[in-house]
Amino acid sequence: MLLTFLQSAAVIIQHENVKILCDPWLVDGEYFGSWAQYPPYDFKPQKFDDVDYIYLSHIHPDHASPKTLSQLNKNIPVLIHKFPKKFFKNNIESLGFKVIELENNVRTHLKNNLYINIVAADFCDPEICGRYFGCHFLQKKMGTNQIDTMCVIDNQRETIVNTNDCVFPLAEFAASKIKEVYGEIDMILMGYSGASPYPHCFELTEKEKEDAVRLKKETMLNRGKKYVELFKPKYFMPFAGRYTLAGKLSIHNFKRGEPELEEAYDYYTTNTDQKKHNCVLLNPDSSFDITNGKESESYNPIDIDEKKSYIQNVLSKVKFSYEYENKPTLKEIIELIPKCYERFEDNRIQIGISSDTIILIELPENKLLLLSCNGNGYKIISSDEEKAFKKYMKMSLDYRLLKWILEGPHKAHWDNATVGSHIRFNRVPNIHDKGIQHCINFFHS
Repeated sequence: MLLTFLQSAAVIIQHENVKILCDPWLVDGEYFGSWAQYPPYDFKPQKFDDVDYIYLSHIHPDHASPKTLSQLNKNIPVLIHKFPKKFFKNNIESLGFKVIELENNVRTHLKNNLYINIVAADFCDPEICGRYFGCHFLQKKMGTNQIDTMCVIDNQRETIVNTNDCVFPLAEFAASKIKEVYGEIDMILMGYSGASPYPHCFELTEKEKEDAVRLKKETMLNRGKKYVELFKPKYFMPFAGRYTLAGKLSIHNFKRGEPELEEAYDYYTTNTDQKKHNCVLLNPDSSFDITNGKESESYNPIDIDEKKSYIQNVLSKVKFSYEYENKPTLKEIIELIPKCYERFEDNRIQIGISSDTIILIELPENKLLLLSCNGNGYKIISSDEEKAFKKYMKMSLDYRLLKWILEGPHKAHWDNATVGSHIRFNRVPNIHDKGIQHCINFFHS
């Protein structure tokens, strides 16, 4: 089998003349414009016309990029997990693709001797994955969260495990089952970073941010190492989560706690047995032959000074999608709140969450929306009243994006706004509350 790296989590896995394009994000501007590629990728849609299948691991736009997919050949069938909810399937079909849903953990024959097995990563906990508006309560209701997936691709002789965004503590059980069934693994692709807004989107002291950056890097790199220790592959490649913030958020790029790919390589070559498990890095559009263990070309490390220059001269000038909108009035936002609160409260009651922590959302005209998380309703207050509260989570974001979110997921969603670093948080005390973080996910009309 031949592995071709494109960018971030986008790779092509090929056996003989059969090609699977995995998680293509090849066009800048996902997450409302804040996520960009570095090094920049020269995307030519026609280059992918000979692809036989597209595999999409999950709905996040750095894996199922609408900007990329809209330009690809719609005759290519798309493979996804058979998720409990059909929102993802419907989204991809709306772009013009035929979607093939595959049952969880069922090895499926594609063409010739090529097989794929899509496995859901279960036991979700947003404190682990860094998603501050998580999906973990689906497991309580449905027995599984089935949001992120990994896949196994084999040709009956060689086996690749693509873990995508499935961080090890969430997917250890699923990964163990894969190892048990497949035995020898030739190559794994695993993440080495996390798209978490922490710490750069949180109100913290500089010392707190420095400590959080260091801990975040160590944690994510170690989780990748756990995959190597479990699968014991001949080769492994750190990938995915490689993004650069654009626009007015570009000032945060070196404060996110996301390791550069070269940092990941140094860590893994130092902390794993390279004679048994060889770490591979590839340039965009270069390939690795799993049979003979050869790269098509040597890896070229990025130049940090060149990256900083590109951020300053190109990416910092990017305008986000919502910045083309007129700024909403306080009245326009307030009109949306009753339906949002009704949905929020219905889900809070359904899940059985009650908390004395309140949610504060910054509004125009120096106002705050106060949301109770124990059934006491909501109200609009003056921003001066914030200091009276001892236990709250405050969120501040561009009012144009806020209006989109309140209007519903067809416009925008809290999760994508968070991953895209568009929301600033202030938690008092600085403690992650799973319940209210989940409920706010439903605060839209």
